[in-house]
Amino acid sequence: MTLSPPYHALGENRSGRWLVTCDHATNRVPEEIGPDLGLGAKDMARHIAYDIGALGVSRELARLLDSPMIHTDFSRLVIDPNRGEDDPTLVMKLYDGTIIPANRHADASEVERRLELFHRPYHDAYETLCAARDDVVICAVHSFTPQLKNRPRRPWQIGILSAYDKRFTAPFIAALEASEALKAEADKIGERLVIGDNEPYDGHLPGDAIDRHALHHGRLNLLIELRSDLIETPEGQAHWAALLAPILTDTLKQTGL
Repeated sequence: MTLSPPYHALGENRSGRWLVTCDHATNRVPEEIGPDLGLGAKDMARHIAYDIGALGVSRELARLLDSPMIHTDFSRLVIDPNRGEDDPTLVMKLYDGTIIPANRHADASEVERRLELFHRPYHDAYETLCAARDDVVICAVHSFTPQLKNRPRRPWQIGILSAYDKRFTAPFIAALEASEALKAEADKIGERLVIGDNEPYDGHLPGDAIDRHALHHGRLNLLIELRSDLIETPEGQAHWAALLAPILTDTLKQTGL
């Protein structure tokens, strides 16, 4: 039996200095885990299983930036590649009100097995791509659900997450807020433009992907969170990539980083 790889890298020979990453790209449950996680198709199509629309945005963004990208090919519910190996939420047993049956009794040996099969190969390849050039800029793409269960609707169209390294994120947020194209996009959907600074999540978890591959090496970085209802379709994904690519490029040029 030939098993599918846990990640895919694209455009490794492109000349751009960006590395676009998508940690939660798909909702695939690999054969090594079983036929499923004990969840129905409806739950596996939700944000709990993957970042809806993020893969399409990542692919198009990497193409527009003429830069490589890497993405996982397993559900975040199998094991979360954006968590450190010691993070208690590495293998989620409950997520946004949904119990994950296949994870309820996952012990330390099962977590280790999943680390070896999926998590570590992805991060090894991620680091190889980062190390290919000294001036790499990591651009991680995620999406967030418009509303968690029993919570208020989230007002942001886009959020930019960062930890203590705000060399790129601070000027990028300012550029987003000043963007007439983004203001027009918000107006088109009947909203005012709301850019999240470490919203809807805090921008730093010790051992997460940005911490591991960017902060520990002094590499420029940002993490983009797009509201998933804006990028559910291929057209929406291409549109948002086209909105963001020139702002990313211009910010890098203007800052001289």
